[in-house]
Amino acid sequence: MKQLVLISGKGGTGKTMLTASFAALSKNAVFADCDVDAADLHIILEPEVIERHEFSGSKIAIIDPEKCNHCGACISACRFDAISKEFVVDPLSCEGCGVCFHICPSKVIKMKEKVSGEWFISKTKYGPFVHAKLGIAEENSGKLVSVVRQNAKLIAEKENRDLIIIDGPPGIGCPVISSITGADIVLIVTEPTLSGMHDMARVIEVAQHFKVNTFVVINKYDLNIEMTEEIEKYCQKNGVHLVGRIMYDSKVPEAIVNKKTTVEYYDGEVAEQIKDVWEAIMMNSSHSQGIVERGS
Repeated sequence: MKQLVLISGKGGTGKTMLTASFAALSKNAVFADCDVDAADLHIILEPEVIERHEFSGSKIAIIDPEKCNHCGACISACRFDAISKEFVVDPLSCEGCGVCFHICPSKVIKMKEKVSGEWFISKTKYGPFVHAKLGIAEENSGKLVSVVRQNAKLIAEKENRDLIIIDGPPGIGCPVISSITGADIVLIVTEPTLSGMHDMARVIEVAQHFKVNTFVVINKYDLNIEMTEEIEKYCQKNGVHLVGRIMYDSKVPEAIVNKKTTVEYYDGEVAEQIKDVWEAIMMNSSHSQGIVERGS
């Protein structure tokens, strides 16, 4: 059982579109949406939720108002100004660091688990799907990513699935590191702009640091051929395999609006290019022999 993660240096490059199409092309896979801060793979896969679980990624300080003697030690110690003059903790300002808990001379402060979001196990017409939703302004998305990946792996092992296809988050932060650590294949989706190339370069460095087999695909390549060629030169110079180009086509957003994968919505050139990228990843990755074939 192998893990393929799609990531990008920034949002909006088309990785979720590709992930959904890969789901349609796979035959024996589990799918996971690890972009928990802005999860949207479910819009296309239209899952039926089977299990729903709360996620507690942090703690919050709670002051017992009946036992507090209002000494003010907690207010002085809190660098986030999360405790009011009335000795009430603001849940949005509290970072759960626990300083007030340790410094309180009367021991009237407790650290309580804080529900930060939810994660789900669902079924789709393509296979099992694990996804999540982080609450507004909540942190520890890296921990929630780990929960999603762990449960996707458990399902894959239990059902003897060959592959886990993961829609990863954009950027180079903690959620990305949680998404690619221990993965077998990373596909970086970029676009032909100067900022797109710079963002791609940063995320390539992260993937290579973790020694993950890394590929690049250029989405909407025909919007800027000159920059597409620059990206190709960069990949060649840095030993990153470019597995394909995907042209711009208004049918792609049209498919998303209709909650369909691109490869199922129509059989145009873009759909064929996506299928070629899928097959190129499977053939060129030394870790992916015999994983899947193109779906019917």
